[in-house]
Amino acid sequence: MNQNENLIEVRDLSVDFRCGDEQVRAVEHISFDIRKGETLALVGESGSGKSVTAHSILRLLPYPTASHPSGSIQYGGKDLLKLPERKLRGIRGNRIAMVFQEPMTSLNPLHTIEKQIGEVLALHKGMNGNQARERTLELLDLVGIPNPASRLKAYPHELSGGQRQRVMIAMALACEPELLIADEPTTALDVTVQLKILDLLRDLQQRLGMAMLLITHDLNLVRRIAHRVCVMKRGCIVEQADCETLFEAPQHPYTRELLGAEPSGRPAQNEPGEPLLEVDDLRVWFPIKKGVFRKTVDHVKAVDGIDFSLPRGQTLGIVGESGSGKSTLGLAILRLINSQGGIRFEGQAIEGMNQAEVRPLRREMQVVFQDPFGSLSPRMSVGQIVGEGLEIHGMGTPEEREQAIVEALKEVGLDPDTRHRYPHEFSGGQRQRIAIARALVLKPALILLDEPTSALDRTVQRQVVELLRGLQAKYNLTYLFISHDLAVVKALSHQLMVIRHGKVVEQGSAEEVFAAPQHAYTQQLLEAAFMVPTQA
Repeated sequence: MNQNENLIEVRDLSVDFRCGDEQVRAVEHISFDIRKGETLALVGESGSGKSVTAHSILRLLPYPTASHPSGSIQYGGKDLLKLPERKLRGIRGNRIAMVFQEPMTSLNPLHTIEKQIGEVLALHKGMNGNQARERTLELLDLVGIPNPASRLKAYPHELSGGQRQRVMIAMALACEPELLIADEPTTALDVTVQLKILDLLRDLQQRLGMAMLLITHDLNLVRRIAHRVCVMKRGCIVEQADCETLFEAPQHPYTRELLGAEPSGRPAQNEPGEPLLEVDDLRVWFPIKKGVFRKTVDHVKAVDGIDFSLPRGQTLGIVGESGSGKSTLGLAILRLINSQGGIRFEGQAIEGMNQAEVRPLRREMQVVFQDPFGSLSPRMSVGQIVGEGLEIHGMGTPEEREQAIVEALKEVGLDPDTRHRYPHEFSGGQRQRIAIARALVLKPALILLDEPTSALDRTVQRQVVELLRGLQAKYNLTYLFISHDLAVVKALSHQLMVIRHGKVVEQGSAEEVFAAPQHAYTQQLLEAAFMVPTQA
């Protein structure tokens, strides 16, 4: 196939959104081509206009709130922006298909997999009955769903994240489109699943000869799969180049900033102190009950016999895929769920304590959650959120508490004057800084960080990692760092624990494990996390 022949030509495209009486410009006078059979990546941080651009191709924006003050999108000699809705419906899902970021919200929870793929086939191909079923099985087999016949009657919630994304890809490929738009297709997935989906997309592209527009902020992913790259910032394309040139000789300062945004550096060089936290044969088993009398027939062993000792001033990185038991382990250590086994904090056995006995220790053990927006109350100001712990533990006078809030916000790089504002007025990175300030204000000994950077762009991730490292060095903090992002774990952790199905498969000095992983599962995780280009 001639990859120099253009399939889509975007010229001078602008997108405005009406907000009340104002017009907000989301995309500004951008132009690019998508050639037949190639992969073009649109990269940039959240809010750069990547998805708005992609959605414009199929006119999926919320019109008339959205509008195009300038531009054209040529496909097959027609301008898609001016095509009648009836004709556009014949192109959507048929000639140009789309895979969305979050498969759970994109698939209908009330319909089976067979019905959802069958709907596409009926609409565009007129297939029904056995013909549609055979084609559905063919597609599920194509995207690597094991034993596809047993999955036809399954509902989305009965599949894993990776399987749901494969079903979305099967739906998109049902009509063998000329262009597949993949909008952050792997963001919500574990690194090993990401790698499989990525290889699947590339393999399918080669077999079907289709073009692909990849929307992502993950440059590792771009490097592995894309032929050409457009870098977007604040609605503008700041650089376009073929993939190899862009990575080897980036021209624009923003591209260089993105390429240098991978969290790096060494963990804080604190001297290990006495053991702050010791865990001995920790188990969290959830009973499986069946029958009229709800008899326990088995257990889900979420955490199954874990031991470790964490010195003061050090970071233990806990890694593994979704469902491995990482977060359950963290919650058990903080005594937020029941567990069996020994937990010693500052030399004191806490596993047998009730909530009233644990409460005085809570100020010493703080937590920062994954989703900064979900973990901050939208009805409380930043000052109230950060100061809530001080009030609960009765620490200081109102004036002293106010001063402590101001100091905590300064420590995390936020203007103390913003304490009267509310969480929705801040970006994702700023909200995570507020969550860190809330934990820090109590001067704890231990902070549990549960995927604190996974919802953030790479440049913001790097800032948060540097902030956490600086705070650890300054206050000799001890971190339990739970993540599936190994680049972040490597930049922060002194020790590393790899968990799979509730059990530890590898444990030791982070430096040694990263340099020479012993277990096949750890090797698989590292290969998937630090992707290297494999295309010719």
